[in-house]
Amino acid sequence: MRPGMASSLTRDGRTIVLAHDHGLEHGPEGFSEVPERLDPEQVFELATHDAVGCLAVQKGLAETYLPSYPEVDVLLKCNGTSNLWSGEPYSPQTCSVDYAAELGAAAIGYTVYPGSNHEPRMTTEFSEVQEEAREHDLPVALWSYARGQPIKRTRTKDTVAYAARIGLELGADFTKVKYPGSKEALSHAVDAAADVNVLMSGGSKTDDVAFLETVEGAIDAGVCGLAVGRNVWQREEPEGMLDALEQVVYEDESADVAAEALGRVTATGDD
Repeated sequence: MRPGMASSLTRDGRTIVLAHDHGLEHGPEGFSEVPERLDPEQVFELATHDAVGCLAVQKGLAETYLPSYPEVDVLLKCNGTSNLWSGEPYSPQTCSVDYAAELGAAAIGYTVYPGSNHEPRMTTEFSEVQEEAREHDLPVALWSYARGQPIKRTRTKDTVAYAARIGLELGADFTKVKYPGSKEALSHAVDAAADVNVLMSGGSKTDDVAFLETVEGAIDAGVCGLAVGRNVWQREEPEGMLDALEQVVYEDESADVAAEALGRVTATGDD
């Protein structure tokens, strides 16, 4: 796939990636609020929701659960690391593109940490994965997270824009970046990425309305969608949040309107 080409992962150029790679990246503690979601089958079931463009998982989950959910498009993360690692940020390759394709992956995901002492190694590894994905005609999503000793503040306007630009330079089709704190700063990152689709990271769980307002601002800033995990499956009613996100991301509804679907009253709404 090349930027600008049609993709089954998008709807009218937009998408919601439901992320569930947290078992490796954060461990069981990440499921403490809703321990039943420690069962990946529950999240695969969520991924059948119409709002979900694809489900991001590691290869073990794809091997185990994808055969039971052939209707789910999987974005297979080909690298990852545990939260137990304490050195300079590095995410080793854990799956080949050939094997991802054999498992039926619809897209490839890969993390690079610009600014880490391991950046040159990770960039080289990503380049090999990107070229192999081209041979299989699989779109590539780059998790571009600036981290490491030289990076004092990881979410500044310029740092996030640089991370977005790296996705363009390295040949990603989608680049996932952290939210830089404002719609204006995110718009700068979208400009820096040029023709590459930018995905906003959903981040840690926040208040329903605050999260929807952030997503609305991100869509206004020009992102093609978001990759979200905890702000969906850590909620008691994750289907309701997916309903609301579908309105904001695909239908250009306001956060206020989407929040009404959740039965919530916004700060500017009526009592």
